[in-house]
Amino acid sequence: MNEEFVHKWKSQVKKGTLAFIVLNVLRSNEFYGYELIEQVRKNTTIEIAEGTLYPLLNRLKKENLVTSKWVEQESGIPRKYYTLTPTGEETLKQMKIFWDALEVSIKKISK
Repeated sequence: MNEEFVHKWKSQVKKGTLAFIVLNVLRSNEFYGYELIEQVRKNTTIEIAEGTLYPLLNRLKKENLVTSKWVEQESGIPRKYYTLTPTGEETLKQMKIFWDALEVSIKKISK
């Protein structure tokens, strides 16, 4: 087995699906950054770091897929909460259609 190749491949798959995962998490609720990380860890086997999440959230925001707002806390610093935009919801639907078709194709070919 070529472990280096497999490691690089896993990294690329993770990078390519992270936006899909984050949008799916935001589909159900609004979250601030650390909560998003916790939700991804809780619901997947993917480890995500803050240094990966925040640049991704900024890209999603530039694409008008998510929006953010600062929320004051009773104690401590304000938190930035992220939610899906209507464009984000529509984009996620299209991503899911593609993902489902891809999953079927991969299952067929990898039997």
